[in-house]
Amino acid sequence: MAGASDNGGRPPGGGPPDDLPDFPEEWGVIVIPDDLSELADEVEAVRAELHTGPPLTGWQRFVRRSAIRRLRRAGSLLVRTPALIVSMAVLVTVASLFASAWPGPPRQPATQRTSGMTETHSDTLPALDLINTDGGAVSIRGRLPAVLLLTEGCDCARLIADTVAAAPSEVAVLAISSIQASVSATTAAAIPPARTPASDGRGVTYLHDPTDTLRNHLHLSTPDGTAAVILVDKLGKIVRTHPRTASIETIRPDLLRL
Repeated sequence: MAGASDNGGRPPGGGPPDDLPDFPEEWGVIVIPDDLSELADEVEAVRAELHTGPPLTGWQRFVRRSAIRRLRRAGSLLVRTPALIVSMAVLVTVASLFASAWPGPPRQPATQRTSGMTETHSDTLPALDLINTDGGAVSIRGRLPAVLLLTEGCDCARLIADTVAAAPSEVAVLAISSIQASVSATTAAAIPPARTPASDGRGVTYLHDPTDTLRNHLHLSTPDGTAAVILVDKLGKIVRTHPRTASIETIRPDLLRL
């Protein structure tokens, strides 16, 4: 009789008792399933062999053959697989609906802009050579920082003169038109003598853009009687664009940013 401390006659570690043999090797690997109901066919087969159960009919003996049992298990697996696929599809659909209905982070409101001004910090002035009044080529990027006034269709003599007077000394003023540039007597008279090119070199430079390339590049609207003004810093970055300007007061605060 095994004592209370000798583990029921079993050696430490849970191995078989010394007086019991191991399983025969020809039995192979013995697997005990988690669901004991899977052994029902084997139990009935053993009972039939031991004659402990009712006699089996011919059909029962047929369906209990090993090949038939494998077919039954394969059929059961085929039935479960579509059900699993349908369940996964339903779960994915529900998760998608939940994700689409979940409110995301609030969007920042778009910055409101007035129709008279446009921030263009990401734009740069294109490298264009325009024609001056003498017929020579002038690189507009070689005159930076600058205020560019697109003046076609505009009576802008006063605006040009006021811009020359208000611009800092290092800022060039370029009046650009698709019409042949010329300095009229009215315009020349409107520019203060102290700001004319002849006196200190800080007057206005008239340039001709025959194909209106600059206006098209900057996506500016067609002339409407006002000037389009572009303020460009010394690095060629467009600081501000005013599509429609008739007074120096519109651009005066931006001149100090150049």
